[in-house]
Amino acid sequence: MKVIHKSAILLSFGAIALAGCGGGGGGGGGSAVSAAAAANAAAAASALQSGSSSGSSGVSSGGTTLGSTPQTTTFCGSQSTDIVDSALNIVAAQYTAMAAQLSKDAGIAYRYGPDAVACGTANAGVALYKRTDTKLTSPAPDYPFWWSVGGPPSSSAGSFSSNLANAAFVADDTSQRVGVSDIQVSNYMYNVFAQLPQLNWTRAAVTGGGIDSINVMGYRDQHLVSSDPIAVGRCAGRPAFCSEGLVAFQNGVIGTVGSNTARNQATVQLPANKVPTAIAMTNNSEFALVTVWDTQALKGQVAVIALAGLCDGCDPYNSAQHTGYAAWYNYWQEWMGVYPGLANMGDIAFMKILGYVDLPGMAAPTEIAVTTGMDQFKSLNQTGSNVGQFVGYANSPLSSNWQKFASGGANQYNYAKGGVAVVISKSEQKATFIDLKPLFSYFNGMYFSSNVNQTTNIGQSANQWPFTFDVQASQTPTVLKTVSLGARPTAVKTTVFGSTPRAWVATQDGTLHIYSLDGFTPGDGYSMVANPPASNIAEVGTVTGIGRNPTSLGTSKGEPGGFSGEPNNQQVIVASRGDNKINWVRFASNGNSGSVVRTIQHSEMKDLIAVEDADNFANQGYVLSALDYAGKAMRNYRYGPVIFSDGGACAGPTGCPINAINGAAAEYGGAMALPGKPFQMSTSNVP
Repeated sequence: MKVIHKSAILLSFGAIALAGCGGGGGGGGGSAVSAAAAANAAAAASALQSGSSSGSSGVSSGGTTLGSTPQTTTFCGSQSTDIVDSALNIVAAQYTAMAAQLSKDAGIAYRYGPDAVACGTANAGVALYKRTDTKLTSPAPDYPFWWSVGGPPSSSAGSFSSNLANAAFVADDTSQRVGVSDIQVSNYMYNVFAQLPQLNWTRAAVTGGGIDSINVMGYRDQHLVSSDPIAVGRCAGRPAFCSEGLVAFQNGVIGTVGSNTARNQATVQLPANKVPTAIAMTNNSEFALVTVWDTQALKGQVAVIALAGLCDGCDPYNSAQHTGYAAWYNYWQEWMGVYPGLANMGDIAFMKILGYVDLPGMAAPTEIAVTTGMDQFKSLNQTGSNVGQFVGYANSPLSSNWQKFASGGANQYNYAKGGVAVVISKSEQKATFIDLKPLFSYFNGMYFSSNVNQTTNIGQSANQWPFTFDVQASQTPTVLKTVSLGARPTAVKTTVFGSTPRAWVATQDGTLHIYSLDGFTPGDGYSMVANPPASNIAEVGTVTGIGRNPTSLGTSKGEPGGFSGEPNNQQVIVASRGDNKINWVRFASNGNSGSVVRTIQHSEMKDLIAVEDADNFANQGYVLSALDYAGKAMRNYRYGPVIFSDGGACAGPTGCPINAINGAAAEYGGAMALPGKPFQMSTSNVP
């Protein structure tokens, strides 16, 4: 397994200083695909695009039943050749050809097509109010920061807060662009609020400026990746916990991406025959789960990757300052040690592939979601002098404090005990549910007992900590069940925490299917049911009218107007590519039904493909970002008032409301043009 860790370059920003706030074996090796293999893949891709039916029926070495003639699907009048036959069996030639194209236009068309143009809804909708953007020049230095709400600028930076997104796009020129950008979604400082998506002012002096992700540029300079991202992922829930996300590339490299204050660089690489398709991270960044197509065995799997957070710019193998690395220090109360698989603050410095979970009857997984049921606020000290602070720093080293986390200890409720991952396959029309309790039980048992002494030899060998599935098979997550949906699933999301754990599976026909996760994802995050039956995983309701071809489900991170529920768990935001429309779905208190409560359809949106809500941390902004694939842009929409926690121009309780025209539910924050077609993003408050 190829693994790289390198601290990000420390940046200086001049005079301004702001304080913000199953089965399948271990993680085997991987290498770059050979020229011959690349040529074969290109030829196969050409055959796929021309509708070739080459292939043979039978059973693959991975146990997958194979078909011979790919079916043709039609949606919105648009025809495409699938990778399965009419019985939904994988056609080998189509499967391997598409695997080589997942980061390209053809791959995006397969995963998220058809588009708004094909469905006749491009630029449908109404005009929205757009404020004037003004450059902030004083009292701050002349940085490229454009604001539109509040003002005039004050002499004090105030209660600074910022949200940043990592967006993946199909680059127009792969020789110039890396295909991942670091984009400021929103920002408050000096009594003004920026709702225009723009490059982060803190990176104005850095090569690429954020249009090329700083981390990804580092990976390219190390010849680890080119310009072909397939997926991005990040945990969700409470603000300030999900500092970094991950990005997966066509060659199997998976690396961290972050912001100006969460810049740790770490990568792993899948074997050459395993192509990543989607990423999900557990609530407190304990693990990453990556769906893969195995092009050799022709089977689907989930790669399980252990993650460890550490202070920003710190070396996981050396606590001392050296060669650009900082000596370990107190970073938001993070652990002063490397503990893969434990709750952390999200600035990932170490990664290791533990192994793979086979997906019976599913060879082509396309999306994944996960929840542990853990409210991130419960990973904070609940009592004592450190109340409200993350548990890591005060309990480091863990070798001297593990008893506090054992049963009966003061911190026994501060970490997750299990969870569920949900995987969908668009072509095979299935959803698979995976129990993460074996994984969490094993890691908790190692850290919170005298076994903690076996966790000090950190490394990438199978017998170094954390041990791979080959060495310790009992930790391997187990498949609970696979269900046939009878329609093509296009997106999946779960509740984050709460008493009614649910999974939401969107299908291409515009239906949101609600699945109960009762017993497998505890409502309080830690009170696990001993042996819940797999029958608890069941469809309990549907929501219709969410729009055709819903390609993205976004966690709802805030709700204005006196909503008494918890948006993380009682709402989800839907991007309907077919209808080119954004819908908020709100669920009943029992989680078993729901309805659309807000809609945005904008005349400037050409081809909606993904949505992501921004955190409301320190200040409230209610900014939603949406990606326009064919329009090559990120577009922002504000659906609630801006409220500055320190008063000023947008003081509570009413703040600075939206200016809604044409009966719209939002105002337009503006757009940022991208040098390519964006298709996925993840967003977080900047720590």
